[in-house]
Order: sequence, then structure tokens, then C-alpha cells
Amino acid sequence: MEKLEASLELSGQPVKRGTMAHKHIVYMMLVEAAAQLQDVAPLKKYAELLEELAGQDNHQPYLAVAHRAWGIVHRLSGDYDSSEERLQQALAIFVDMDARWQIGRTRIELAELELARSAVDAAGEQYSQALESFEALQAQPDVARTQAALAAMA
Repeated sequence: MEKLEASLELSGQPVKRGTMAHKHIVYMMLVEAAAQLQDVAPLKKYAELLEELAGQDNHQPYLAVAHRAWGIVHRLSGDYDSSEERLQQALAIFVDMDARWQIGRTRIELAELELARSAVDAAGEQYSQALESFEALQAQPDVARTQAALAAMA
């Protein structure tokens, strides 16, 4: 995460080839890294920044990632109703876009929320739906992780 954070200080243009990553992309990557680490402080910080930029630009995919990030923050903070609201907002955007990997990723977070609520059957249903999304894409690492999560529940 440190290298990504440092990249925010770099000037944008000109570059020799291509373009510098826009802040949206860097914030999204920071959000995803913090989500994987379950690290609330940077997750909140970068979710807020990502949501602000995505809202300004009406960039739906990044807005959905920000919603998912806030859903994780709320789950980790014990605010399960707010978590579900944000995760459902993310899911709706990804479903409208037919972004199957993102749908699966969001369903994994919904499963984690259901586990936090001790709703094991609901968690299993979310994991199963995530698995369907990942299998349709042949996203083998995600298939394996989701199968392992389902097996751990058995």
C-alpha cells in the first residue's frame, strides 16, 4: 500500500508512454488492498476519497467499489444494517453492468456479513451464488477460495 500511496504524490503528465494512473484507479487499488487486509482506517480513508471522485464523475464501477468498501467498514464496525445497505447498492450497480467477477466479489462480502450475523444458511447461499459467478468466468483462484469457504462452513 505504501507504493500506491506514494504514487498519489507524483505529477500526472507528461509521461513517456501512456498515461499516469488517475487518482480513481489508485484509490480503488488502495481500497481493495485495505479490504483484503480488513484494515478499517485506510479502508475508510480511501473509500471516502474514491466515493467522492466517483460521484463527481458519475463513474458507476468505482462508485460500486466504494459502496462495497463502506459495506466492509460497517461490517467490521458491527453496523450490519448499514453494511447490508451499502453492499446491496454495490451489487445492484454490478448487476446492471453484468460485471460477473464484481458480482461474485460483492456476494463474498455479503456472505461475510451473514456469517457475522450468525446466519450460516444465508452465508452459504451468498457463497454459492458467488461461486456460480466465478465458475462462469473460469476464475479459478476465486473458485478455489469460495469452495474453501463453503467447505469450512460444512
